[in-house]
Amino acid sequence: MHRDTASQRLHGDLIGQPGSRDRLNTPALILDADAFARNVARMADFARRHGLILRPHAKSHKSADIARAQLASGAVGLCCAKLGEAEALAAEGIDGLHLTSPVVTPPGIARLAALARRIAALSIVADHPDVVDALAVAAQGGPPLTVFVDIDPGIHRTGVASPQEAVALARRIADHPSLRYGGVQFYCGAQQHIQDFAERRAAIVERTDYLSTCLAALTAADLAPAIVTGGGTGSHVIDAELGVLTELQVGSYIFMDREYSDCDLGDGGAKPFETALLVDAGVISANAPGLVTIDAGLKAFATDTGPPAILAGAGESARYRFMGDEHGAVIGPDLPGIGARITLGTPHCDPTVNLYDAYHVIRGDVLTAIWPVTARGRSA
Repeated sequence: MHRDTASQRLHGDLIGQPGSRDRLNTPALILDADAFARNVARMADFARRHGLILRPHAKSHKSADIARAQLASGAVGLCCAKLGEAEALAAEGIDGLHLTSPVVTPPGIARLAALARRIAALSIVADHPDVVDALAVAAQGGPPLTVFVDIDPGIHRTGVASPQEAVALARRIADHPSLRYGGVQFYCGAQQHIQDFAERRAAIVERTDYLSTCLAALTAADLAPAIVTGGGTGSHVIDAELGVLTELQVGSYIFMDREYSDCDLGDGGAKPFETALLVDAGVISANAPGLVTIDAGLKAFATDTGPPAILAGAGESARYRFMGDEHGAVIGPDLPGIGARITLGTPHCDPTVNLYDAYHVIRGDVLTAIWPVTARGRSA
């Protein structure tokens, strides 16, 4: 059941009408339906060919509709970064959810236990014995809660800090009758956007060697993990080659923002995925030579990775500059006039998506659907 959104109210009557893309109020978050579908199919095929479980990360899209498309293509479930994301997706009928960040507070653990009773399959990571004990208490009286040992890949964000701690925590999970030891998580987030493939591969190989020492220690303690989950869009080819991970947590492949488009994902080969996530903006002022103002500024794009790329609607040499909360400048010699549409790519998809209430799903120049950003703002 879709919640009512401003986008639905503004644009619902445009669905299916020829030329409806050009009638959207701007800025509008655009999803290219055909490029998106090809991206989903390509990653699903990649996972099947390499014998890998596919559990895409919903933090990239926060959308029940996109989750359904991924499940239909063969994914076993979805990853969620936050408990609120999982709750929002579960309310839309999405199951097989894995929380990739620890939940440690009493209110959060109570919500987690309640969610575990509402859906068929829920798992979570932990990196501290006290949290494992609290999860075990909360899970009593319900189905066993699946808990993964989160292993620090070296950035000290979350995760146990040594093979010995991994063994101790896995044993603690396994010893609680209300918990089920699911395996280990190892996500090398810091390495995903290294642009050069050889450099990224070397970094992932070094970290995977460390993961292998943890897995050897667990195996020696009769705690060999059934699932080793992790990886991402930037490392999926390397992870498949190394053969240590059994499950992929890829996320941004469905959209291909500028961060990932700038990376060589396949060792010099053709780009495996297409840019599918766009923002359409409108020219609202054209009074200065060599510059037009569009209605998409700091509130339209994540700013942590620089400005968006201009993909259509202005000259090839045009460039974008942030001009304030609501406005952006497009600068160049060959610019459109007032009221024209300019299409931009997203610099960083995850936080850009969180700025909008819906995706406008486009095929050609036709609006075919409006998909709510189901878990928008669910950061707790």
